Amino acid sequence: MRRINEPWKIKRSLVVKTEEETDPSFGYKPEERPIKEYMRFGIINLDKPAGPSSHEVTAWLKRILSLERAGHGGTLEA
Repeated sequence: MRRINEPWKIKRSLVVKTEEETDPSFGYKPEERPIKEYMRFGIINLDKPAGPSSHEVTAWLKRILSLERAGHGGTLEA
């Protein structure tokens, strides 16, 4: 029977197939991206408490963050 090695004893190596550079005229580096860009294209991962509806929570976020548009994907129900 073949012996299985412990995972911490297996020697691993990183394989890089290609190195590429991004044209700096497209977008931002993450550490330099303005907060307005995060707000425009971002996603908020929210753990909604029981009680308020998904629609209510979305309305609260719009008001708190001064957003014109917001929505939720799927259900936020507990």
